[in-house]
Amino acid sequence: MQRNVPLAPLTTLGIGGLAKFFVEARNVDEVREALEWAKSNGEPLLILAGGSNVLIADEGFDGLVLRLDLRGLEAANGIVKAAASEPWDSLVAMAVAKRWSGVECLSGIPGSTGATPIQNVGAYGQDVSETITRVDVLDRTTGSLTSLTNSECRFAYRDSIFKHEAKDRYVVLSVTFHLRPGGPPLLRYPELQDFAGDDADLQQVRDAVIAIRRRKGMVIDPADPDTRSDGSFFMNPIVTAEKFAQLGEMPHFPAGEQVKLSAAWLIEHAGFQKGFVHGNVGISSKHTLAIINRGGGTAREVVELARMIQDRVRETFGVELQPEPNFIGFDARRPSDRTPA
Repeated sequence: MQRNVPLAPLTTLGIGGLAKFFVEARNVDEVREALEWAKSNGEPLLILAGGSNVLIADEGFDGLVLRLDLRGLEAANGIVKAAASEPWDSLVAMAVAKRWSGVECLSGIPGSTGATPIQNVGAYGQDVSETITRVDVLDRTTGSLTSLTNSECRFAYRDSIFKHEAKDRYVVLSVTFHLRPGGPPLLRYPELQDFAGDDADLQQVRDAVIAIRRRKGMVIDPADPDTRSDGSFFMNPIVTAEKFAQLGEMPHFPAGEQVKLSAAWLIEHAGFQKGFVHGNVGISSKHTLAIINRGGGTAREVVELARMIQDRVRETFGVELQPEPNFIGFDARRPSDRTPA
């Protein structure tokens, strides 16, 4: 158990204060011990994985931060079981090398495999809910091990049971995927179709996705300051067909009976250009969806910039943008109004 551990270096954004207490867990028993310690000492608990989808307050976390280091990967006949802390992109690379389709469009996404079902990670027309068959978890309320099926996870766009009904109830220990040996790549996203070509194989699709993401500053690169971010900071909003008809012509995608809009397009056409600066943070020079730490940035500056973007998009288009990252150490108000507690 350590005290006053800086959390900023453990995140891709590089922002955040200190953890009052900090411990790493390499197996289920150590996870249980940390949970029991936090409970018996009355300390709030934060479970931290790859740090790629969080905004931690400048005041840090006033409790115990449990960093998972659960490793292990099993793969046979298209079935992949990965421990929570296995790097996500390594799993994708392995699947593509084996010519197993189902996750190729999710190449280059930072973070751990255990985080993917929580957010229902998706990109370029594909998301993990299409291939996840089971999520093994530790129930924090009972201390027991259990498994959730795909349907029990209640996946939706950038959403799952882990973000709502079961928020803070489970610790994800491993995720099982059912991929398709010899299956074709998924090419339903126009930008990817244009870049890779209709006859691309799995490896060519993976290479194309990484190239597109790199061009947008969405592949972690210590030499590129535009990659010091949480990736896409806002979700693409989904509106009714009636609302879309009022907005006029703009990039859009079908979402069942509703319409998904491009958050990046909305942000840019609300007046925020690539490279926009707000103190020590700003918008990536490559992609308007990424809020970056330009060096010495603070969580307060990120929240201020996010609120500015949300307000302007709302005023211009009447559309609400919702942040993707988890806000840690902030109060319970909606993300657009969150300030450090």
